[in-house]
Formats: sequence, structure tokens, C-alpha cells
Amino acid sequence: MKTPAPSSPPEKRARPPLLILISAPSGAGKTTLVNLLLAAQPQMTRAITCTTREPRPGEQAGVDYYFLTAADFLQRVQAGNFLEHATVHGHSYGLLKSELLGKLRAGRDVLLNVDVQGAHTIREQAKTEPELHGALVSIFLTTPSLALLEQRLRNRGTDAEAVIQKRLAVARQEIAQWKHFDYLVVSGDKPEDLRRALAIIEAEKMRSARSAPPEV
Repeated sequence: MKTPAPSSPPEKRARPPLLILISAPSGAGKTTLVNLLLAAQPQMTRAITCTTREPRPGEQAGVDYYFLTAADFLQRVQAGNFLEHATVHGHSYGLLKSELLGKLRAGRDVLLNVDVQGAHTIREQAKTEPELHGALVSIFLTTPSLALLEQRLRNRGTDAEAVIQKRLAVARQEIAQWKHFDYLVVSGDKPEDLRRALAIIEAEKMRSARSAPPEV
């Protein structure tokens, strides 16, 4: 009598990737938090945004942003290449559909650093786009007070007084939008901001809708 061949173990379903959207008023530290998360979670990747502004010291094309001329940016808008785009503080910013969806389809968790206006557009797109809807986790990062935000902007030393005042005026409006995000992180120091963001990501990975069923 032949011994039955052992059955193959059930194939483990890959966990669907996450799209971690982090938004914050200018100066609250979202870029710093994204960089800390990438260092702590090497399996993650970052969605790179296009912009028409000039590179800041230390920024690299294709790493921090795709730096485009105003004419190139407009051409991509007219071609429908952007998932979302907006003008902020006199410069255009946009996220290419191919940049975000390509990385999600490759199975990578993706970090996305966008302003509040861009976050709203992504949430609206996710209502009709199943890939985005299933992956999206939105986090709003802000300082405990506007006074502390102003201090951080001044300590950065990159903006003129008129620009700082304009950023603060916009920040007042942006902070009021925190309730439309999945999570609110009130910024403390860098290690604490990172700990909270990692806790959110870990919890989202364990949601039953994203988990493989246990073997029974």
C-alpha cells in the first residue's frame, strides 16, 4: 500500500502593502520623521514628489524630489500624469501616478510626505481606487502649539520673515484639518515621534483585513 504523499502546506498570502501618508504644517518635522522611518524600516520605500522649487542645500534630484521646470510640470499636468498636484507657497508640487502605484504593486510599503491639500486629494482618490483605499493610512503630525512651530521655522534659518509669516498663516488653517486623518501625532522629540509612528504602522499591519488567516 502506497503511503500518501504529504500535502503541501498552504501558500502563505503576502500581506498587502501599506501607503503611510504623513502630513504636517511646514516646520513640524514631517521630512525628518519620514527619514527616521526609512532608516528604521529598510523594507519601506518613499514616494518621491515632483516640485518646481529650487533644491535646498543637501537635497538631491531623484532622492528628495524630482525637480522640474514650470513648463515640464505643466506638460505633465495636461497629460494627466499626476495623482495629485497643488501650488504651495508659490511652487508646484505633484505626485506621479506611476511613482506611487508602481511601488505599491511591487509589494513595497510606501511612505508619502505631502501637505494637507495633497492629503485631501489622495483621500478622495482612494474612495474610488481600491488599491489606494486598501493601503492608505494617514497620519497628521503637528507641534503642541503654533508658538513652537514658529520657533522651529526660525531655527531652520532658510526663510525670510515674510515667508515665515505666510507659512504660519497657512499652518493655522492646516492644523484645523487634523480630524480628517486616521491618526494625530503631537510632536515631541525625534525618538518619541518615531516610536509613535512605528506603533501606528505595526498596528495597521495587524488589522484583520490585512492579515493572512491562521492555520487551523
